Amino acid sequence: MLDAYSASPNFLTIGHVTKDLHPDGTFSLGGTVTFAALAAYRLGLVPTIVTSADADLLSCLPSLLSPAIPVQAILSTETSAFVNVYAQGFRTQYLRARASTIQPDHIPTAWRDLPVVLLGPLAQELTPQILSVFPRRPGRILAATPQGWLRRWDADGRVWPTPWLDAEQVLPQLDVLILSHDDLLPFANGSRTEADAILNAWSKRVPLLVATDGRHGATLYQQGVPASFPAYPAHEVDPTGAGDVFAASFLAHLYQHGDPAQATNFANCAASFSVEQPGISGIPTPAQVAQRLRPLS
Repeated sequence: MLDAYSASPNFLTIGHVTKDLHPDGTFSLGGTVTFAALAAYRLGLVPTIVTSADADLLSCLPSLLSPAIPVQAILSTETSAFVNVYAQGFRTQYLRARASTIQPDHIPTAWRDLPVVLLGPLAQELTPQILSVFPRRPGRILAATPQGWLRRWDADGRVWPTPWLDAEQVLPQLDVLILSHDDLLPFANGSRTEADAILNAWSKRVPLLVATDGRHGATLYQQGVPASFPAYPAHEVDPTGAGDVFAASFLAHLYQHGDPAQATNFANCAASFSVEQPGISGIPTPAQVAQRLRPLS
């Protein structure tokens, strides 16, 4: 365990921290847990992380992330590492290394009852059995971003889409599912209409589903009923992590205020900041969001 935070934690995120590799041999710290924990921290929550990585990364993680965010670290021989190549709005991704799988017994007992839990798999590192640690109960928000369950990789490490075979098992155990509309296009023959049909079907199995769609904004489904929320204008520099910032911002606002529609609008605003600077440097503060936030009509 790394440095403990003085206040009681209220936000747990689980998944691999990653190295996002650059052509010059350097890397940026990445991963859903990284972006989500930092966003939650800057928005006033007290986050914790359960992850897996190698000893070298774990030794410098407090300085790369924040010493104020406690981490339960499972030592692995490797840290998950990705190469992301963007061209014409599309990403080609390669997995160069993968850390070990995170098991249910890796979750500290003291963190199993926190009010907000976000499962953020990136490379199939979480199995459905992880849900056994978090039975649904009133007062807790159990959420997931399923992108890591929608990926496979070939012998060269290139990442390809794969169907989420455990969706029917996992969805009824969640309170919130947050994903990108683009994650579903490969399973819908590139058709937005067919992707919408998948979202509609999934939304009937989970109380809240939020689908982000870049410049098109986001769609919130409440018990299967959709509502659209426009995006905020932004000058895109680096889209990496924007969906994770959206997810954490949505959950933070939902936990603090209890209104899914307001939370979606807030998260759209927060995500607009995250694309305007590279990596984690774009994660906004509450004051920044408040200046740009538009009231819902």
